[in-house]
Amino acid sequence: MREESARSERRQRHASIVDVAALAGVSPSTVSRSLRGHENVSPATRQRVADAARELAYTVSPHGSGLASGRTGTVGVVVPFVTRWYFANAVAGAHDALHAAGFDVLLYHLGDSPSRDRFFERMPLARRVDAVLTLSMPLTDAHTLALRALDMPLVTLGARLDGVSSVRIDDQAAARSAVHHLLHQGHEDIAMITAREDDPGFGFVAGADRLQGYRTAMAAAGLPEDVVTARTYGIEGGAEAMTRLMERGRLPSAVLAEYDEVAIGVLRTLRRSSVPVPARISVIGVDDHEMASVLDLTTVAQPVQEQGALAARLLLDQLDGQAEGPVDLVVPTTLVVRSSTGPPSQS
Repeated sequence: MREESARSERRQRHASIVDVAALAGVSPSTVSRSLRGHENVSPATRQRVADAARELAYTVSPHGSGLASGRTGTVGVVVPFVTRWYFANAVAGAHDALHAAGFDVLLYHLGDSPSRDRFFERMPLARRVDAVLTLSMPLTDAHTLALRALDMPLVTLGARLDGVSSVRIDDQAAARSAVHHLLHQGHEDIAMITAREDDPGFGFVAGADRLQGYRTAMAAAGLPEDVVTARTYGIEGGAEAMTRLMERGRLPSAVLAEYDEVAIGVLRTLRRSSVPVPARISVIGVDDHEMASVLDLTTVAQPVQEQGALAARLLLDQLDGQAEGPVDLVVPTTLVVRSSTGPPSQS
């Protein structure tokens, strides 16, 4: 009778996570992990928590829990270029995972290195967010110190930071995989088109790593490297760099583009010049951009949205006190063979 009265009282007021924990016979942190589908919670416990939450009509209230815990219920996401394909998809993955756990997202789009420097000088994140996710940010020592000084959960996506949890792919291995695919088809004259950023001050680690992967694979095969640097970013940069390659009077038998937008520009130039792909030249990229399948582009795919979600879950584990220490999650890539690559021409 007394237990039923207590349940009735909890239903009459807004039930808290503590109430759900008491009814389910678990800790509040277990309730939190269970409601957001954490894999470390057993199915039986998850069912007890769900039944208790349903009985008490419990709903997550970020504002209310923030008042009780001193938290803001918000995670800061710092991104260099929110309009670019990779960053937009990574943010989408992180947002969905954070939103499902009851957190809002405060997005900071930096855009160029002066804006990045000003951001870290004034550091607007303090007292606004509970945790920070940075996406592929090339950071100086001063930037790193500013982030550490926040003394809050921090995860990096697409780049490593000593002592900080990260999610990324092995960019060198991705480039080597692309070269090995071309080598297995019989190509020996393989050029790489690298991207020049609009703002060289950003200096993304991924580009340097992919170039190194290409050079390592070519050296291991005993073949000379042939690197062309685009003069601008993305599709236009790839198109311009391919034009310069064609002006040399001798085409390589294959081209590796640093990322798929560059490869799309390469394909555009070749199509406009009536150069058949792959009969005359093969083209391969990295990333598996959403347009890669439309253009039948062979590429080394990486799961971008999934990486964003993984990074968000690492932050959530830190906020729940479940993280045992920094981890470096290296997500595997997959070679996706389409019709833009084939054996070299015999003519």
